[in-house]
Amino acid sequence: MAQGKTALVLTGGGARAAYQVGVLGAVRELWRGRAGHPFPILCGTSAGAINATALAVFADDFSMAVRRIGYIWRHFHVDQVYRADALALLETGLRWGSALATGWLINQTPRSLLDNAPLEALLRRTMDLAAVGPAIAAGHIDALSITASGYTSGESLTFFQAADHVSGWRRAQRVGLPAQIDYAHLMASSAIPFVFPAVKINREHFGDGSMRQLAPISPAVHLGAERILVIGAGRLAEEGRQRSEAYPSLAQIAGHAMSSIFLDSLAVDLERLERINHTLSTLSDTQREAAGITLRPIDTLVISPSRRIDAIAGHHRTELPRAMRAVLGGIGGMRRGGSTLLSYLLFEPGFTRALMDLGYEDTMERRGEVSDFLQL
Repeated sequence: MAQGKTALVLTGGGARAAYQVGVLGAVRELWRGRAGHPFPILCGTSAGAINATALAVFADDFSMAVRRIGYIWRHFHVDQVYRADALALLETGLRWGSALATGWLINQTPRSLLDNAPLEALLRRTMDLAAVGPAIAAGHIDALSITASGYTSGESLTFFQAADHVSGWRRAQRVGLPAQIDYAHLMASSAIPFVFPAVKINREHFGDGSMRQLAPISPAVHLGAERILVIGAGRLAEEGRQRSEAYPSLAQIAGHAMSSIFLDSLAVDLERLERINHTLSTLSDTQREAAGITLRPIDTLVISPSRRIDAIAGHHRTELPRAMRAVLGGIGGMRRGGSTLLSYLLFEPGFTRALMDLGYEDTMERRGEVSDFLQL
């Protein structure tokens, strides 16, 4: 495996992933057109998988790749990701209503709340995944990995495309499998449970890679990274408990569940990595070799939003199409307590641009730290 390589880990979060693009915009500015790629190892999950793959597709020119990704996110609209017109939402409502009322009789099972066929069409129009292999062969990048969650096995499966000498791995509930990345992997990794339909790959149906992803950083480590930049899509340290007398709405409960899926495992994995690094720092290279310890210290830098993304989403709630506002309003998604759920689905330019601006500002405030990390 490659040594001394820097990896980029992009986590999930639906529309929240616009924040990652703002961070990348700042990195692009700090990179200043240098030759090569700042992140030879690209690892993505959920919406982060799409951003990571875009960087791989255009790996021969990092600056141009970031500009292209930024253009798409700055001009995003909901109908490019999922059908939000009144007819589509009415059809979905009828299917779910029929299933709840008569599903026991006719064995009818709806696949999802929303139809994300427009997203696959967008990916096929904007990214030629056949370019990933040549980018690796030319040495522009070393590896691309996409993580999805198997609904049958319960395993977190990382599909990776890399040089032939890079081997797969198997750990408890975690598997790394060499593959040629295609659109099915991206659709599976970003299939938010209940919201978007599962995708069948080979013999199993897969959903959002953030589910049961106990170690989000591990694919980068397995692929040879010694430095890892992690860009989150939510604050890792939230405010403390607040008093509330009102019963939580369905949207509030759903938003809480999504935050547990997308954020909690990353914080735990970072704590675990910090403990391992601390332990290794107490041992010399000779002591580690004598004890047969093959672990190596990993330098990490985490950039996550300095402001609450759900609060930002609340300010842009009226940008959603009218029919979608009506659906979310019925479950409390248009109220303050439902803003977390809203933030995952709000693919509209006012919101995505606000997150991109925040990502850029957060990164430039730490420009010295970022420059040192990337050895600029």
